[in-house]
Amino acid sequence: MPPPSPWLACRLRRPEAAVRLFCFPHSGGSAGEYVRWADLLPDIEVWGVQLPGRGARAEEAPFTRIHELVDALVATVDFGTSFAFFGHSLGALVAFETARRLRDLGRAPPDRLFLSAAPAPQLPPRGIPASHLDEAGLLTALEPTYGELILELREDAELRELLLPGLRADLSLVESYRHEARAPLHCAMTVTGGEQDDLSREELEPWREHTTGPCDLHLLPGGHFYLREQKATLLRLVGEALRQGRPPTVSSKDLKP
Repeated sequence: MPPPSPWLACRLRRPEAAVRLFCFPHSGGSAGEYVRWADLLPDIEVWGVQLPGRGARAEEAPFTRIHELVDALVATVDFGTSFAFFGHSLGALVAFETARRLRDLGRAPPDRLFLSAAPAPQLPPRGIPASHLDEAGLLTALEPTYGELILELREDAELRELLLPGLRADLSLVESYRHEARAPLHCAMTVTGGEQDDLSREELEPWREHTTGPCDLHLLPGGHFYLREQKATLLRLVGEALRQGRPPTVSSKDLKP
């Protein structure tokens, strides 16, 4: 069981669990959304990775470079031996680089990576850099992805003051990232995305190049945050993969909105 750490949050401790799932949040996200997954994964211990500048660590300075963030994380956190990583959007990239760093240090890597709504890291950067924009420009740039949240931020100055620094730092994490080609991992991978997200299947499939193990791809109904609408289906897929140690199966009826 991981020792107490400001980097980790857990809602339901399950010392008897055979596997632990560490969840890396999306840009602007915190561990709180992910630790609630424990309710639908009764035999898995779910941990949320809490980054500086977000959630309970909102007053800490956020990182703006992924490799510095990963180095600080692995220097502090002992993930144990039997575990998996789930990362959504930015979180997928951080989870992937954390797995590679553990491997390079000779430490136990995750048994499986769940990589959600993120293009394969070797592809050219998407979109136009926005971390340098003023407040109004930043909100406009984020609106297509975050929608309702941006409406709340426009109307609430205190909320803007609380959340925008973390969002800006997260954009910097992505914009400053430069992929380094290295030997593939050996763990299994499950890549997921939303059918209505602007991220294409062609941007998800190249994740296969980063492992010698099995890699399966699943598209579920919804946009970039499909995992909220399809939480039960996604977690059924995650649970099956972790319990059986093989690519999960989802029937066509499971994929209805």
